[in-house]
Amino acid sequence: MPIAEGIQNALASASMIRKMFEEGNRLKKQHGADNVFDFSLGNPDVDPPPDFYRILLQFAGENKKGVHGYMSNAGFTDVREAIAKKVSREHQVAADASHIVMSVGAAGGLNTVLKTVCNPGDEVIVSRPYFMEYRYYAANHGAKLVEADSLPGFDLDIGAIEAALSPKTAAVLINSPNNPTGKVYPATTIAALADALRRHGGKTGRPPCLVSDEPYREIAYGIEVPPLLCAYDEAIVVSSYSKSLSLPGERIGYIALSPEISCKDALMDGLIFATRTLGYVNAPALMQRIVAELTEARIDVSVYARRRDAFTAILDEAEIEYAAPEGAFYLFCKIPERKIKNEAESNDLAFVNHLKQHLILGVPGSGFGKPGWLRFAYCVDEKIIRASAAAFSKAMESW
Repeated sequence: MPIAEGIQNALASASMIRKMFEEGNRLKKQHGADNVFDFSLGNPDVDPPPDFYRILLQFAGENKKGVHGYMSNAGFTDVREAIAKKVSREHQVAADASHIVMSVGAAGGLNTVLKTVCNPGDEVIVSRPYFMEYRYYAANHGAKLVEADSLPGFDLDIGAIEAALSPKTAAVLINSPNNPTGKVYPATTIAALADALRRHGGKTGRPPCLVSDEPYREIAYGIEVPPLLCAYDEAIVVSSYSKSLSLPGERIGYIALSPEISCKDALMDGLIFATRTLGYVNAPALMQRIVAELTEARIDVSVYARRRDAFTAILDEAEIEYAAPEGAFYLFCKIPERKIKNEAESNDLAFVNHLKQHLILGVPGSGFGKPGWLRFAYCVDEKIIRASAAAFSKAMESW
């Protein structure tokens, strides 16, 4: 049976991350896991906080009627109240349960939001580089992804975003700390973006949603991730516990609305309807109850900081340029010029394939909308990072 044309087209340019991850599995079987330096997938390996296991065992052992049944599609009210307190503190607003929808991870939350705010033919603006799945999330709901360039250093280019705005703009989607660059957008940038969106809304009568994808908010290195919901009335934050609690496989997250957002009741009704009709129905009941108990908990970020420092030392020695990450757990690196001039012209895919010959796996920057770069994920054991130094040295000798 033939599959849909849209899926066929998507598969042809499917996620470079997953392709490299599968290649890593193949190479590990062939060479042994300790001999392959797989930095392809952002799969958190730091243990969840100890309290997670204690609460999991406590709730799993309960035999109360109805605890595993359906609840409101938006989630348990007491859970939403707990998340609202966390959101209020982080974003300097007065949110309550009526501003929160529990979601099936951040990916589920983003699809729910875009389903609710996008008409067929609408546009969603992103800043390059960006998480590659955003393109498919927009397409899922009949919208087109519009790319705007970022500034050197990967801060948002407000002028470029403003130039990309149109009457069809339903949303501007940002991600801070950013995947793949680790950039944290400063408060001044957020304020300037909010001003641009207000001006556009005043001219067109359609103020765009500002959607912030924030699963890395709590993984930042000595820098504050600015609040967003207090900066712009038409703002929506989508987050998850995949990174902050190292629970990616549990698929639990939330959507939070600015208390000042227009048409709030209708928007909440739409988000709840989309949650149901996209097939999520509701976020997992057990995980909802657990994360409500862990709003003050987080993984040990210092582990990632040590790995970042170990990795950057290796890249410095190998003379590979990178954007210094302020958060998340990625290194976005510039493809070095070839030292052997008679070889084919260098590009990100060629360099990634060259590294693969030395059992080093990264993801080409073209997959993030930024050719000429590549991404390494350092959510791997520090001994693997340190052991990769010789492989990087040999790879650069022959590049």
